[in-house]
Amino acid sequence: MTTRRSILQWVSAASVSLLAGKASAQAGKPVDEKEPQAEALGYVTDAKRADKAKFPKYAPPQHCGSCQFYQGAATAATAACTIFAGRPVAGAGWCSAYVAKP
Repeated sequence: MTTRRSILQWVSAASVSLLAGKASAQAGKPVDEKEPQAEALGYVTDAKRADKAKFPKYAPPQHCGSCQFYQGAATAATAACTIFAGRPVAGAGWCSAYVAKP
């Protein structure tokens, strides 16, 4: 016999697995410049296109590959970024969260 408690546990488990699946599917998707978070941070896939008027902090040769939040080798074309929840960003890109690697 199915009890109300077992139904509630099943529904809770199903909800958690659906949310986890959505998060993992999003994790591998590269960051798009048009996403709200990317726009707010001024993210571009090519640092040469950084809006210097809006983000005066930008100064060449800053790029994602030399940022402490970039999780790959400085020469990698793309790698995970902790600012964007581990999603891939372009190594040649830039955003206003840039902090030089020590």
